[in-house]
Amino acid sequence: MTTHAPQAMQSVTLPASLDEAVAALEAMPAAVPVAGGTDLMAAVNRGLLRPSGLVGLGRISELRGWHYQDGHALLGTGLTHARMGRPDFAALIPALAASARAAGPPQIRNAGTLGGNIATSAPTGDALPVLAALEAELVVAGPGGTRREIPVSHLLAGREMLDPAELIGFVRVPLLHAPQVFLKATGRTGPGRATASVAIVLDPARRGVRCAVGAIAPMPLRPLEAERWIASLIDWDGERGLAADALAAFGEYVAAACIPDHAPPADGSEAPPLSPAVLHLRRTVAALARRALGRALS
Repeated sequence: MTTHAPQAMQSVTLPASLDEAVAALEAMPAAVPVAGGTDLMAAVNRGLLRPSGLVGLGRISELRGWHYQDGHALLGTGLTHARMGRPDFAALIPALAASARAAGPPQIRNAGTLGGNIATSAPTGDALPVLAALEAELVVAGPGGTRREIPVSHLLAGREMLDPAELIGFVRVPLLHAPQVFLKATGRTGPGRATASVAIVLDPARRGVRCAVGAIAPMPLRPLEAERWIASLIDWDGERGLAADALAAFGEYVAAACIPDHAPPADGSEAPPLSPAVLHLRRTVAALARRALGRALS
């Protein structure tokens, strides 16, 4: 990509391995790693960022694929949205493939990567609620060949942060072999940034339903009580179907948990009502959750 920024980058390093990339960041603490550059270069072009150097990750082949490990898929963070949207990947992790196909127009899907979605941690990142619902873990590479694992939810919530010269190398995702659904609402027709999104993952082995709501808060939200309630209603040994009123109640439960009413004032007066825009967003989340669960159970 080219940039019209008045100040050019001072150096660009193109390592061939993950450990080489970590070493480059260790040698140049002010450098910024870049893969697809869909967010980074937009920030540079708007004058919001002036990195003194770039560490390009595009030549690291180990980050562009995946392999299997102890019932999990170990996904390289260089996987593009376009690659994750293909049928072979969708057969493994359907919800993540659906989020990749919804990530934007072709030029974004062809360049944007899974790792970029995580590192940027934009609330509208389509992969984030799916990873939260899957309870994925990140494999972080550090200096000296070190590796450590952290839950993706910890990074998104700011409970654990990357240290200097660390890179997210892989994402460990459980292979549940069960229905998964991702749905999102946008402000316009066609691909666009989500105003709300919902990921539903069924876990028959643990007789659980996992739900994550994205785009409405700085990080994906998990309505845990709603998950436990709806899981208790499902006949896991039978057809797993639910009546329409149960699906509707689940949607309302999720929406109210993620977008609650205002707390009453300390003086004991009545709490102010939610604004029309917030009520519309709550209805959108309820509809997405209801539809996503219905599709997963069908």
